[in-house]
Amino acid sequence: MKKIFFGMPGNEEMAEQICKILDGEMAEFTLRQFPDEETYLRITSPLEGRLCVIVCSLHHPDNKIIPLYYLSKLCRELKASKLILIAPYLSYMRQDIQFHPGEAVTSEYFAQLVSQWVDELITIDPHLHRKHDMAELYSIPCMVLHAAPVIAEWIIKNIEKPVLIGPDMESEQWVSEVAKNSNSPFTILMKQRIDDRNVIVKLPHVEKYMEHTPVLIDDIISTARTMKETVIQLKNAGMKPPVVIGVHAIFAGNSFEDLQLAGVEGVVTCNTIKHDSNKIDLIQLIVSALN
Repeated sequence: MKKIFFGMPGNEEMAEQICKILDGEMAEFTLRQFPDEETYLRITSPLEGRLCVIVCSLHHPDNKIIPLYYLSKLCRELKASKLILIAPYLSYMRQDIQFHPGEAVTSEYFAQLVSQWVDELITIDPHLHRKHDMAELYSIPCMVLHAAPVIAEWIIKNIEKPVLIGPDMESEQWVSEVAKNSNSPFTILMKQRIDDRNVIVKLPHVEKYMEHTPVLIDDIISTARTMKETVIQLKNAGMKPPVVIGVHAIFAGNSFEDLQLAGVEGVVTCNTIKHDSNKIDLIQLIVSALN
């Protein structure tokens, strides 16, 4: 029996591509809001005994939680045999400890919710901070996919003589892997965060890379403050305009436009979140996880 795919709003194209490659079936369902913004849901495809795959990238998650819960609940009621959630971007990974008394550890709460709704989770480069494994948060099987090899392929094909730069120590795990796969040198910057939107970046010695094209790599580009500060520092050091690569294109507010105006050669992201900067396709990576 064919797998049946649900593309949540904004994820329809990705779901359809994965479904086509795997010779699956797209579910027939209606998901909309009443005038009072309550959710209406109806599934007309038969689900009994079938494996259901829900594709839903979880940026801006608070608007997606209730529809995702209702869809999962209804699939259960219609006797689906198994529910797999593909969340290319997985939210609520930041607040994984209590920094101050009275704070909610939302990464744990969110993981508990999702673990109750679906049987398995597939995601790409979740932003693990103080947790070292998804099993520390989720009680269901989680398959973590890594974009580094695909990013490395893109760099090899598109950038001559790159030097990879990570904006902080947290980025080293991604940058070092991309560097290994693309056979490129890399360096990691020192970052001091002032608050949620402001940072100070310090460059290590970059004199030996003056003839290279700087490639800034991070997993998430949100406010892009770190990237913009790094671009300024590279410019002041006399380096070439950099190419900025991110796995997940959050781009809060006008950050994408601001980053472009900062003097970059280009901004490139993976298609975990639909955005104009998507140039690195991870569909085959996801398909390999479902085969």
